Amino acid sequence: MSGRPASLFPLFAGLETLTGVGPKTAKLFPQMGIEAPRDLLFTLPHTGIDRHLRGSILDAILPGVVTVAVTIGEHSPPRNRGGAYRIHVEDNQTSFQLVYFHARGDYLAKLMPTGSRRVISGRIENFDSIAQMIHPDHVVPEDEASEIPVFEPVYPLTAGVTQKLMFKATRGALEQVPQVDEWIDPNQKTQSEWPDFMHALTAAHAPLGQEDLGAASPARERLAYDELMAHQLTLALARQKERRVHGQISQATGKLQSKVLANLPYRPTGAQQRAITEISNDMALSDRMNRLLQGDVGSGKTLVAFMALLVAVEAGGQGVMMAPTEILARQHLEGLQPLAEDAGVVLELLTGRDKGKDRVAKLAALERGDIQILVGTHAVFQPDVIFKDLRIAIVDEQHRFGVRQRLELGKKGRNADVLVMTATPIPRSLALAQYGDMDVSVLDEKPPGRKPIRTALVSTGRMDEVVERLRAVMGEGRQCYWVCPLVEESEILDLTAAEERFKHLRAVLGEGVVGMVHGQMPPADKDAAMAKFQAGKTKVLVATTVIEVGVNVPNATIMVIERAETFGLAQLHQLRGRVGRGDAASTCLLMYQTPMSQTGQRRLEVLRETEDGFCIAETDLQMRGAGDVIGVAQSGVPRFRVADMEKHEALMAIAQSDARALLANDPELSRPRGQAARVLLWLMRQDEAIRFISVG
Repeated sequence: MSGRPASLFPLFAGLETLTGVGPKTAKLFPQMGIEAPRDLLFTLPHTGIDRHLRGSILDAILPGVVTVAVTIGEHSPPRNRGGAYRIHVEDNQTSFQLVYFHARGDYLAKLMPTGSRRVISGRIENFDSIAQMIHPDHVVPEDEASEIPVFEPVYPLTAGVTQKLMFKATRGALEQVPQVDEWIDPNQKTQSEWPDFMHALTAAHAPLGQEDLGAASPARERLAYDELMAHQLTLALARQKERRVHGQISQATGKLQSKVLANLPYRPTGAQQRAITEISNDMALSDRMNRLLQGDVGSGKTLVAFMALLVAVEAGGQGVMMAPTEILARQHLEGLQPLAEDAGVVLELLTGRDKGKDRVAKLAALERGDIQILVGTHAVFQPDVIFKDLRIAIVDEQHRFGVRQRLELGKKGRNADVLVMTATPIPRSLALAQYGDMDVSVLDEKPPGRKPIRTALVSTGRMDEVVERLRAVMGEGRQCYWVCPLVEESEILDLTAAEERFKHLRAVLGEGVVGMVHGQMPPADKDAAMAKFQAGKTKVLVATTVIEVGVNVPNATIMVIERAETFGLAQLHQLRGRVGRGDAASTCLLMYQTPMSQTGQRRLEVLRETEDGFCIAETDLQMRGAGDVIGVAQSGVPRFRVADMEKHEALMAIAQSDARALLANDPELSRPRGQAARVLLWLMRQDEAIRFISVG
């Protein structure tokens, strides 16, 4: 499986190998992300022009594109330089003019001699009640009329690349497509009525009408599925490679878990119980667990995670829980400490701050197995951190972590089980794209007793009222967050906005009560400012979005988000989840600037109407598209050329189960359909997946 199959070589050759593409024009394509003929195949037309032949221009709605057979009349060259060259023509009902600027008369006389018959196609408009076609797109003798496509595909372009060039280049690329065997499950293909790969490509590049350009047309749907299938196959191969690595069997006894449950003031929700069962079952298997725990703000992930850690301890091993920052690690410690006391297990914290003798003592206790559960930051990755018997590693806030880091983590201990927690509800299609290699548990219920957060929209014109409201709340001993607007993605400007607001609030509310955190601060200063707020020393915390993840201050009851219309929905939901964590009623004030765009308004209204993070995430995806929802650059989500995350969501799920089923039947991809799937992986540039097979 070392190299790309020879039959695909022409598709990965230079673009100048295609007819009609010279070395100069070949250099223009990469700005469209087109590096090889293969990329042209998946650059589909986004619209089309109807060029069916009409009897007369009188049948058409003008202005518009018309294709019609005409008799060429007299030529009127321009009277002065730079003037218009006009040709009088007649169709079978009326006459009109063809107009050329900067034209070569001898060329036009040869192309359309007076008295000849021609089929012409182009845009016709009425000027001073005379119908004119300026610079026709097509002029051919009547017997060659079939050369003009009935429905002409229109491609996305870039500077220097014309429609004509795209048309030629894509046709050249189509000629290079080899005969390939089918990689799609035959039942799936029949049921969906999809064409073969070659037919799908040809049809997608030669649409017969508007309906062929839609995401649901059989040709496009098939090609989208091919992209999704290749992606899911890559994830499934990563998952299979993981599973070949035998994990450890950690059998829960329930002895420690029951102690914790007995001391809880409430019963776990159905969703929590379901997740605990799924995790315990995974840990009891010899295959290594690789599971994602997805839960909305306040859905009780901590309890589920702790139960998973207890399974490891009940089975005689250790567990580790890792957070992206020191603040979050300390917070986990605070959340887990009382539970650990109920269970009678030893829980310790390890961060970059542990130095000298303390650190040495902790590491020794860990290696002896005296510390049963470790909570820490990335510091737990360091080579000198050795566990006696690590059974499970839990990672908080997955989107800071890629597939590679997940693999790294499991190497500590003898292939520990991995559980990843994220508090960002992700729409199903994106979850499949990003975490297709993992099994997923979802917490979609809130534990009883959590108070709803009141959400209100306020225009920035009422700033003074909002500040007075803060003053009143502070008088009751409560605290507030004030999130500053995002300024054009520039951290420097974000900082200025935050500093201005900080000065303003400090002047109005008093010196020592207002603190500030922003992305440009050194981590130690950030931690110090957060710690002061957590301890209640500062009453108002002015922040850029650095506080959206995980910070827990139960005494904070007001969240003000300035210029809320500039934030994404999921982000607003995360920010709002920073309040409503204590027993007092909480409010989120979304401050907007008028006039607000329709989408801005819809976003804020959705937020006011619901606290369901999954519902919000789906709306966010519909409104902004996949790339924006998670910032494609930093996410594990691939960029597809044909597939569309929203429109093809159902296909993504089918591709995942199909990819997993294919590998279950043919782990080496060595049977005929497996061999075809290998060709698909090469074709879709999934070279990494191929390494998984060859390493396997």
